[in-house]
Amino acid sequence: MSSVEEGDLVARVEGAAGIIRLNRPKAINAVTLEMFRDIEKALDRFEADPAVAVIMLEGAGERGLCAGGDIRALWESSKVNGDLGKILWREEYILNARIKKFPKPYVAFMDGIVMGGGVGLSAHASHRVVTDRTKLAMPEVGLGFFPDVGGTYLLSRSPGEIGTFFGLTGQTMNGPDAIHAKFADWVVPAVKLPELREALTEVRPGSTAADVSKLIRDFATGETAGPVAAKESAIDALFGFDRMEDIFAALKRDGSDFALATLKTLNEKSPRGMVVTLKLLRLARTASSLEECLVREYRAANEVFRSDDFREGVRAAVIDKDRNPSWSPPRIEDVTPQMLAPYFAEIGADELKFN
Repeated sequence: MSSVEEGDLVARVEGAAGIIRLNRPKAINAVTLEMFRDIEKALDRFEADPAVAVIMLEGAGERGLCAGGDIRALWESSKVNGDLGKILWREEYILNARIKKFPKPYVAFMDGIVMGGGVGLSAHASHRVVTDRTKLAMPEVGLGFFPDVGGTYLLSRSPGEIGTFFGLTGQTMNGPDAIHAKFADWVVPAVKLPELREALTEVRPGSTAADVSKLIRDFATGETAGPVAAKESAIDALFGFDRMEDIFAALKRDGSDFALATLKTLNEKSPRGMVVTLKLLRLARTASSLEECLVREYRAANEVFRSDDFREGVRAAVIDKDRNPSWSPPRIEDVTPQMLAPYFAEIGADELKFN
């Protein structure tokens, strides 16, 4: 067993497995720019090593795989017109695309909390394992942002309007709902993860994706749909519109407990964030690749980084924790085409490019 201890990231070989462990348990393994860079280096090493048959992504501690990116650092940079957003998101999105195309089986243990940047490291994997403890969410609209890291690609490929619902509300998925929404592949009880992990370290070099799938399936419960999937017909009727005003109107008209609770949730989100998110989701439906969505997300993310809404959303949720953001503009009706245009404009030399 060779080992490289990297502080916030542990990358080592155990048997036939290249292990990538996010190692900031006190921060629920929130990912920093340095960690993304260390993951890239680990993937370089594991891809080149013929003894490594499978990659395994896991999170340290009991609380979850990853609560997202290091939002506080981004907020501090945004306040001083820094360039952390531009640099971090570029490297992160390129890594997301690499994970999707990685030539060896890449198994993500999506146990506990999996949010934002954690979704980007796991939901593009070839083999995605959730558990009875999984709480997966893309809550970015509550920060004046949108579901990035390829979130628009993933959500736009969920059945019906389930992805629109999860993307706009930031609602949490349990394990079976994550499978229904196409963010994951198998539910494995959390108590069986150590046994599955051990089995994966013992796979033969040259094992195929199908071999790894068969191994995981032996541990899985077979569940494929959770509580949100049960509301799919209602969600399809309420969220099947291309304008936020129409979604709000449909929820008000419907008047059911579910519709009113959803309306209350949406009323807490950034109006600009919701409008940008819905447009990105609709554009993603016709995208031919994850990369196409990431290029669009990168343009929008750079604009978000300059916006008062992002700083205000992070302030209210993470810094002051008063949960009382003052959005600009405050109402959906006040989001103009002129406000929207910069999120979707080409950015010349700064465009996201893949190797």
